[in-house]
Amino acid sequence: MSLASNVVVALIALLHVYILVLEMFLWEKPQGLRIFGLTPAFAAQSRVLAANQGLYNGFLAAGLLWSLYLGPSGEPVKVFFLGCVLVAGLYGGMTANKRILVIQALPAAVGLALVAL
Repeated sequence: MSLASNVVVALIALLHVYILVLEMFLWEKPQGLRIFGLTPAFAAQSRVLAANQGLYNGFLAAGLLWSLYLGPSGEPVKVFFLGCVLVAGLYGGMTANKRILVIQALPAAVGLALVAL
């Protein structure tokens, strides 16, 4: 299952790079407004907070990519960062938008399950 877990971890890392781009650079652009369901006024008021969130998503991606770079010795790092993604996804799903449970928490749970096999 090592290959499967590595593929899932890589996809989750890429997802978080995409979220970083959305939150840091596209928040006030049409794509960001559409994806997050924002008004231009709200996006302008919240852009600094969104950029901060995007940076945190970048750290999650970096940690996941680091775990892959470490190879077999990176399994504990992989578990830690997948756990962080899972907690962030659960919290976001409960407080912000239920879709986050499927977009972020579910893939992290699948990744953790594959790592455990």
